[in-house]
Amino acid sequence: MALSRRDPDKARESARQFQIPLAFASAGELCRSSEVDAVFVATPNACHLQDVLLAIECRKPVLCEKPMALNADECRQMVEAARRGKILLGVAQVFRFEESTRRLREQLAAGQIGAPVFARAEFSFLGGAGHPRTWINNLAIAGGGPIADVGVHCIDALRFMLQDEVVRVTARGFSDRVSGEVEAAATLILEFSRGTLGTVAVSFRAEYRTPLEFVGGAGVLRAYDGLTVEKPIQLELRRAGSVVESETVSNQFAYTRQVEAFAAAVKGESEFPVPGEEGWQNQEILDAAYRSMKSGKTEEVRGVRRV
Repeated sequence: MALSRRDPDKARESARQFQIPLAFASAGELCRSSEVDAVFVATPNACHLQDVLLAIECRKPVLCEKPMALNADECRQMVEAARRGKILLGVAQVFRFEESTRRLREQLAAGQIGAPVFARAEFSFLGGAGHPRTWINNLAIAGGGPIADVGVHCIDALRFMLQDEVVRVTARGFSDRVSGEVEAAATLILEFSRGTLGTVAVSFRAEYRTPLEFVGGAGVLRAYDGLTVEKPIQLELRRAGSVVESETVSNQFAYTRQVEAFAAAVKGESEFPVPGEEGWQNQEILDAAYRSMKSGKTEEVRGVRRV
């Protein structure tokens, strides 16, 4: 294992803290090391493009943190470089590895609520001044506010659970003194190809919560804090206002499953379930949301070409 930080002293300090054998002062040194087999890019969003392209150039399989980039064109560059070099590129949409999202996906596919009419995902936390990621309110580095930061989780989770694609987006939000050029809170309406209407609400100004809900003609599936990894999640199936089925699941191994899935893909044992094209498609939706915020209109989502 290895890590890199721009400050050599901080790199060595972090390596000691987490008992990591190797510490480098730059991403280039890390990527070129013969002792590094694969790279996880967890730098600020504006650095993702250069860091991913560097890893690909050094022929290292690379897992990129979400959001994949600042815009869809950057995602396209990453995916096309990985395709040319035949290098594994994945995106760390960790909620696809949760037990809660897996079970909801299964229940939806089994027709437990009939055709889903409404789908709802929310993600909020207090991300104002003093947040450890000091750059999250900096447009040039973050690319956006909570839409980009946690809205991408909600969007990806809904796509995954519904097994459907977003074709149009309408978005509204507001900024404040702290958020500056990025939004402090926003609501998105997602139109899915099979007719489901999704709503996503995100904020840096509300207490932590991550509810999920799906409403159909035959019932309602609900999970309060359905995306959290920190405590057990209760899933409910409701019909006629009453709970008819309930189960408790744990998401505590989601990050472990993500890393294990990527390691298996690096070794050629299986395909990584969240390839770069998935991160690119999420970014197309984010870009459409930000276009909608500016235009005041519903915006079309471009589909990603897959191979």
